[in-house]
Amino acid sequence: MSDLDNLGPADSLATRRSPLLELPGAVEGEGRDRGVAAHYGAIGPEQRSLEAGDAFVDLSHRDVVTITGPDRLGWLHSLTTQAFEGLAAGTPTQGLVLSPQGRVEHAFHGVDDGETFWAHTEPGGGAPLAAYLDSMRFMMRVEVALVSDAYAVLGLPGLAYALVPRAELAAAPATYGTPVGTWAWEALRIAAGVPRPGLDTDDKAIPNEYGWQYDASTGTPDSMQAVHLAKGCYRGQETVARIHNLGRPPRRAVLLHLDGSVEHLPAHGADVELDGRRVGFVGSSARHHELGPIAYAVVKRNVPVDATLLADGVAAAQEVLVDPEVGLHVRPAL
Repeated sequence: MSDLDNLGPADSLATRRSPLLELPGAVEGEGRDRGVAAHYGAIGPEQRSLEAGDAFVDLSHRDVVTITGPDRLGWLHSLTTQAFEGLAAGTPTQGLVLSPQGRVEHAFHGVDDGETFWAHTEPGGGAPLAAYLDSMRFMMRVEVALVSDAYAVLGLPGLAYALVPRAELAAAPATYGTPVGTWAWEALRIAAGVPRPGLDTDDKAIPNEYGWQYDASTGTPDSMQAVHLAKGCYRGQETVARIHNLGRPPRRAVLLHLDGSVEHLPAHGADVELDGRRVGFVGSSARHHELGPIAYAVVKRNVPVDATLLADGVAAAQEVLVDPEVGLHVRPAL
């Protein structure tokens, strides 16, 4: 089982209540997003403000892990899906730790400052990530620490991140602009087709199903992609490389455009159906200020891309995020 599966129950996560919840209109989030504001009373305008670059999101419920020491980048390079060797200070990146079968066990964003790599994860994901990394130190000159109580994460326009000392969180509006809630962040994230580990993934998730991989030989890598296909060996690489070169992943991520006449949004984990049979599941859903109700879902690869689906009983049209034929880079020549 992936450690991402341990992020579900709300009562299993440590709560660090943000001081920004004391601002007028703040409504606290639920589940894994408790401890920060879901919104401040103006849901649509908050999305537009964030999209326009005039706002930030309090993501201080995310966990923060630091990796220090002279061997840190080469060590992370050997353990994860990302190319860390030669990573320039200040360059944002993302990495995954896979199982031997290529399934996603840990996921993190981060940046190196020249002395320390600062990683941040889903709420509740920091302790399992730190424990795994600490268990893999051996003789390497690295130190791993969980520092969530001392540092906080902010979400910036363009789905970017910033890290600030937690003691300075209350003063963040003076530097970063108007605070908006996680509902605004989630709506823009889902619309952009960006998966949220633990919500949009399950214990079977492999990177190819989510478009997490890129091929550096085709151009400048996107720093938001987590799997570098032109680096050395790491655990689970065989599965990623085999699907990338020869085969199709068993499932594919899809953006669902939901019937706006239905009042409810599909619940996390709800069935996605085609002609009465289950073909996938809903990860996360939101109401977008322009697109209307949307959801991030994972469906079987062979589901026709033009088929109308039912997500938790709501009719949904598909927008392809991962090509059903992804992986057919090598074809046999007769």
